[in-house]
Amino acid sequence: MKAAHYSPMPPERSGIADYSALLLPALRRRIDVQVVKRGRTRPARGADLSVFHVGNNPDAHGWIVDALRRRPGVVVLHDFVLHHRVAGLTIGRRDGHGYLDAMEREGGVVGRLLGHGVLDKRIPPLWESRPQEFHLAGEVLALATGLIVHSHHVEDRARGAGFQGPIWRVPHPAWPVPEVQPERHEGSPLVGSFGNLNSSKRIPQLLEAFARLRRDRPGARLLLVGAVSPGFDLDRRLQRLGLSSDGILRESYVDEARLWSLMAACDVCVNLRAPTMGETSGSVIRQLSLGKPVVVSDVGWFSELPDEVALKIPVDVGEAETLHAALELLAGNGAVRATMSRAALELARREHDLEHVAELYASALEQAAGGELVANAVLGDVAGAAAEVGIEPGSREASELARRLAEVGLGR
Repeated sequence: MKAAHYSPMPPERSGIADYSALLLPALRRRIDVQVVKRGRTRPARGADLSVFHVGNNPDAHGWIVDALRRRPGVVVLHDFVLHHRVAGLTIGRRDGHGYLDAMEREGGVVGRLLGHGVLDKRIPPLWESRPQEFHLAGEVLALATGLIVHSHHVEDRARGAGFQGPIWRVPHPAWPVPEVQPERHEGSPLVGSFGNLNSSKRIPQLLEAFARLRRDRPGARLLLVGAVSPGFDLDRRLQRLGLSSDGILRESYVDEARLWSLMAACDVCVNLRAPTMGETSGSVIRQLSLGKPVVVSDVGWFSELPDEVALKIPVDVGEAETLHAALELLAGNGAVRATMSRAALELARREHDLEHVAELYASALEQAAGGELVANAVLGDVAGAAAEVGIEPGSREASELARRLAEVGLGR
């Protein structure tokens, strides 16, 4: 089987580009994959099916959706809320009517009227203020012949939006942990936050919680790694909370090697966001692979993390206070950190192993390409091989074989 692969790729600065670069070598050991050149929207020749990686970035994914319109195929839905992508490809190109049409398709007359409010700047941009109400994923769902998702959250939202095709839930793969020397920093504990610095990443709440932590633990340090988003006045917030360079360590864009080194140095990693776009965090996957205790917002995919590896913070009026309590617990209890570390390493090994994920991908794409014919052929081959080695129906070995088949979507 040959699959055409539409995705951002390095050197683009995109989490999905990094994701594809990680996945492709393992996937190519199982099926033939042709990476489509950026910007090429014509259907790939000789491919049995096309796979489209769709996220919320209009610059990275606009051409991919253009290609999807020309040849529907399997969509890897990295974000469920695609409002920002739609806005970028319509309003960003001075196509206000296109934006209004998209809003009306999903929100009816009310949606179109709200779209007018956005265009006239009478209300805040809906992709910032109300993205969960107006996801604008409808066109992509209508074109997809099947979906690959990373979470129950996105699967449920796709079904809720009316998608009736096959959905395969495939975990986000974990990067192999490189030989890494943790970056040395003075002070303890070191709390790390990785990603753009803005309100949706709950940086105001994190700064407030950390300021409280510093009052009792003056040796604590907060490492902020990521660019400051336009309009977010980080320096003013730090000044207002009395947080100086003594307690705050800042890095902007860092390369992969330094990213691993900084993460390895952290005692605790904080990954907050609200609202969620349905994304899965590559940063969290890396942190789990390093055995780091993580603190996350209790939303979307993050809510699905086992309690053993993540402390989950509700997004409510008490968010900063709850976050402070979580940081205090982890700062003061090494046994809790050690237990969470062991659980994180086990989760990364069990659920996010690259070869395991590639196997699930290959199974999903084979089913998408051949449907029941392929599934039945594989099951027939397995049944024949089992009989040849003496595995009897109903035996413990047969039950284990059935369980393994179910893991890759071939169970009955």
